[in-house]
Amino acid sequence: MAGKGSEDGGVPLPPLPRRTRLLLYGAFLLLVGAVLADVLTGPGTTLSPVLAVAPVLVGATTRRARVPLATGAAAIAVAGLLEGGSNTHLPGSVHLASLITITAATLASTANVVLIAARERELFHVRTVAEAAQRALLRPPPERAGPLRIAVRYVAAAAEARIGGDLYEVADTPYGVRILLGDVQGHGLPAVETAADVLGAFRTAARTEPDLARLAERLDAVLADRPGGGRFVTALLLDVDPDGAARLVNCGHPHPLLRRAGGVTELAPARHAPPLGLLGLVGDGGYRAEPVDPRPGDLLLLYTDGVSEARDTADAFYPLATRLPSFPATTPDDLLDALLTDLAAWVSPAGLADDAAALAVRWEQ
Repeated sequence: MAGKGSEDGGVPLPPLPRRTRLLLYGAFLLLVGAVLADVLTGPGTTLSPVLAVAPVLVGATTRRARVPLATGAAAIAVAGLLEGGSNTHLPGSVHLASLITITAATLASTANVVLIAARERELFHVRTVAEAAQRALLRPPPERAGPLRIAVRYVAAAAEARIGGDLYEVADTPYGVRILLGDVQGHGLPAVETAADVLGAFRTAARTEPDLARLAERLDAVLADRPGGGRFVTALLLDVDPDGAARLVNCGHPHPLLRRAGGVTELAPARHAPPLGLLGLVGDGGYRAEPVDPRPGDLLLLYTDGVSEARDTADAFYPLATRLPSFPATTPDDLLDALLTDLAAWVSPAGLADDAAALAVRWEQ
């Protein structure tokens, strides 16, 4: 049955869910049974009007208008054969009713296919623009930067979405490799606009501000000065020198996890700081960069709460720190692939309730 491949100008036709396919198969079997019953019953009765169902069923499996039209024409021909056999004495109104019913169903199904195809083309073009915007906003990080091997994954909660409020960036600067991972408060276009502002400010300030804590304060100031205000970003900023020494600023974000041979360590800050955009409301003296003591082979996982707060069918949070030691860590890509596979199994069948981003870095020296 149709439901795979590409139809109507290259717009992909999504596969039909299994339950939908079973329902359509059942409807087709009933239709075939009705035709057989019409053939086997004696004169004086006809079930030919039920053939009007045929173009409707076919219309659910295609985005080409000519398919339900052709099916409707075939249904009219079959109805003519059924009524022209042993039922020639039936009133003309019965034959006319069958013809009108099948024709009306065919035209309605064709119109529905044309409308759905037009809307899917529009959605396809919108998604194409969104993908281009995502490539501009969330640029793929380099696989290697300084002493680090890097990988990132972003999964939208909605299947239709291509971009959201989670953000990341990797910048190789005169002061070392600088990494930002953040999560904008809220959803929709306002969150995307906020993410764009933060990323733009980071890409500029990361190359001109030598102090990591001061860099975080500059990002906070950008958010505080935005018209309307009120929107904040939880974020992690990581700074790694060419020799591998690292510092971390946590701006109200879930604590990163450091995996090494001895196990997994949660890097909780000595003093918690507010999210970007809220520093002026707290007035606790600003952000502070705290040292990280990495060793060759260590792997650091940064993530948003879409990962750590994902829930299973029993409403339990995803146990990231517990699961992390079991994932392969040959490369950051291997670890993130295993993480997303395990996360998808945890939340199935409900799916993610929030966008999820994860960024892994491994010290190679």
